[in-house]
Amino acid sequence: MFAPNPRRFALFALLALSMAATRFGHVGSVWLPPDASWAVFFLGGFYLGREWRWALGALLIDAVAVDCLAVRNYGVSNYCVTLAYWFIVPAYSVLWLGGAWLRRHYQQVPLDLARLLASLMGSVTVCYLLTNGSFYWLGGRIEHPDLLGWWSNFTRWYARFLMVPCMYVGFAALLHVAFTHRSHSAAPQHVR
Repeated sequence: MFAPNPRRFALFALLALSMAATRFGHVGSVWLPPDASWAVFFLGGFYLGREWRWALGALLIDAVAVDCLAVRNYGVSNYCVTLAYWFIVPAYSVLWLGGAWLRRHYQQVPLDLARLLASLMGSVTVCYLLTNGSFYWLGGRIEHPDLLGWWSNFTRWYARFLMVPCMYVGFAALLHVAFTHRSHSAAPQHVR
């Protein structure tokens, strides 16, 4: 019978709510925080990697449901909803795998920072290649797609799509270190 660990389920709920609360932010609103979705999938892979069978799918459903709700009920443009939209499945899965890879190699040593940067930047870059490339080439919104036009589009948005998940994951990493350090400090010390 399926019974997720209550702590992991609480973490999943926090990630799902964070994504739902910020997903409207990708439309460029000044008063909404930026979309945390990419960071949520990366962090999900790190913290919920063993629960991928239910957690990854549930987060994907959450993302699609929020988008449907936004377009249908809140007047958000459906400009990005094309055949290419479904590339979020492999793109977000790459983010999840980046977080899961980091968890497998995590040793609570200073080198972990380099691993974090490598896995986050690598998975965000591949995610961006999948989403941006599929939208440009398959989305039907570009009248005459060509390689130079795609490269111009890619470089125009890449920094923002890299910066936002890095900001959220950096904040989560600070919280992780603080809670990990606090739990180690609170552990009883053995006297010799």
